[in-house]
Amino acid sequence: MTERKRPDVSFETWIERQIRVAQERGDFDNLPGAGKPIPDHGNDEMWWIKNYLEREGLSGEALLPPELQLRKEIERLPESVRTVPTERDVRQIVADLNRRVAACMLSPQRLPVPLHKVDVDEVLEAWRIARQRRRAQAKEALATPPSQPPIRKSSKAARAWFWRR
Repeated sequence: MTERKRPDVSFETWIERQIRVAQERGDFDNLPGAGKPIPDHGNDEMWWIKNYLEREGLSGEALLPPELQLRKEIERLPESVRTVPTERDVRQIVADLNRRVAACMLSPQRLPVPLHKVDVDEVLEAWRIARQRRRAQAKEALATPPSQPPIRKSSKAARAWFWRR
């Protein structure tokens, strides 16, 4: 820890002295980025937040206000419930989302962002249609016979192929 500044010493000389002592001790040797230029971020004031999110592998959506997060979640809802296995689970997901929307709408420090509850029946209808399409595609894939290997004309070539296998 640093020592306290004496009242008779100016701040500038006190700080310069601490830097000089730290340099003599070798505290600044082998620091990461030593000898490299300082990166130019232009006029972007939020560069450090963007770097932090990228370094941590996070999306910028976590920084949005709750109202906007909920709107984005409502927009992505049909896509996110598409692979849910049961109707009961879809209803549970929509009920949870509606509960959070209602809590946000009752918040006194709320942004003036229009929010609405999600209609469970509409989501379920889209989920059922997507489920029927997936099942039809799966049946179609099972119904088509697998392609057979080409028939060899020469029996000598067929025997050679068999033994190479």
